[in-house]
Amino acid sequence: MMWLLVLLLVFFLLRIPISISLGITSLIGLLVSGTDPIIVAQKIVTGVDSFVLIAIPLFILAGEIMSVGGISKRIVDFAVLCVGHLPAGLGMVAVLACMLFAAISGTAIADAAAIGAILIPAMIAQGYDRRFAPTLVASASTIGAVIPPSIPLILFGVMASVSVGDLFMAGVTPGIAMGIALMIYVYFYGKRHQIKGRETRATAKEIIVGFKDAFLPLLLPVIIIGGFRLGIFTATEAGVVAVVYGLIISIFVYRELPLKEFPRILLNSALSSASILFVIANATLFTWVLAFNGVPGQLGKLILSISEETWVLLLLINITLLVVGAFIDLISALTIFTPLFLPLVLQAGVDPIHFGIIMVVNLSIGMIVPPVGVCLFVTSAIAKVGLTEMLRPLLPQFLALLVVLALVTYWPSFSLWLPNLFK
Repeated sequence: MMWLLVLLLVFFLLRIPISISLGITSLIGLLVSGTDPIIVAQKIVTGVDSFVLIAIPLFILAGEIMSVGGISKRIVDFAVLCVGHLPAGLGMVAVLACMLFAAISGTAIADAAAIGAILIPAMIAQGYDRRFAPTLVASASTIGAVIPPSIPLILFGVMASVSVGDLFMAGVTPGIAMGIALMIYVYFYGKRHQIKGRETRATAKEIIVGFKDAFLPLLLPVIIIGGFRLGIFTATEAGVVAVVYGLIISIFVYRELPLKEFPRILLNSALSSASILFVIANATLFTWVLAFNGVPGQLGKLILSISEETWVLLLLINITLLVVGAFIDLISALTIFTPLFLPLVLQAGVDPIHFGIIMVVNLSIGMIVPPVGVCLFVTSAIAKVGLTEMLRPLLPQFLALLVVLALVTYWPSFSLWLPNLFK
């Protein structure tokens, strides 16, 4: 039944929506194996019948609220004070702002849209290459899928039955490393092209004032991770905390969230949540069909026939996911390949928390790889630049992120030191 994977790939190449492709392939697999099709309804319902998965629409809603409520502007202003004086200072600001906003939004697309709308036009106005500006914001926005509260990490935690709190803490160091890698590249880019930052370096007093202005948004990830570790709330309850917290600071503190925006915020959140949950529902059915027909075992034998060395196994999985990430969005790839690869890495002795970070970092990089590259689509639309024009400046940024992926893959303590510290 390995042909099911090939059939699914064919549907993807035909540009049939991913959720529909998963459903059709599953139905064909059931009919060929003579299984009662009633299982379709059962698995689709059970696929999203999870208390933890409620965290996904909640964090999406929280991100929407904070995007509209003046929070992204305050984060950008604080980033300007911190790194705006460095070579290619505005590029540095873009990366740092994406890192800070990632700790609020939980998604890469929200990062790309919120930060890109502010900084891409500003960078172009300051004379940055109009191809470089959108690629940098797209690359930096991938951090949004890694730094907590990360929606992909919540999904992996549900699928792998591991602690979402541990995953959140394990994502902190790789997310910061992705930002540092991009900032190092931007620094040398600025030196090479003689792009200067702001004329004067911010004083300590200015930085303190800017930090105070951005303090409440930046406090959210501390509250969430602290709440997890102290056992105060679960992932779903953390989503509720994020929504309420975002409403309070946007309406009562900053007073920049008008009531007339609520219908649009709720509609955008509902549409995003529905598309993700529909993919999860169909992916649950698909993975059940694969498991029922023994595909994971066949795939395991195929990979292990190449080599039984753990480092080779992880290399093959990384290569597969990098290719997959160029054609399938992060959530879909995560729901499809986690059940396929997780048994293999557990058998090889890889920590499931470590593997979750490997998968999410890998697939987040896929969000800037054409032809799918959803973050590229968002930023290219803002900059009004074609995707093909963005490929050349994208390459060194892609390579910088690959270096971080290698560190995450082959140095487990790089990710696990923080969750191990609190055990």
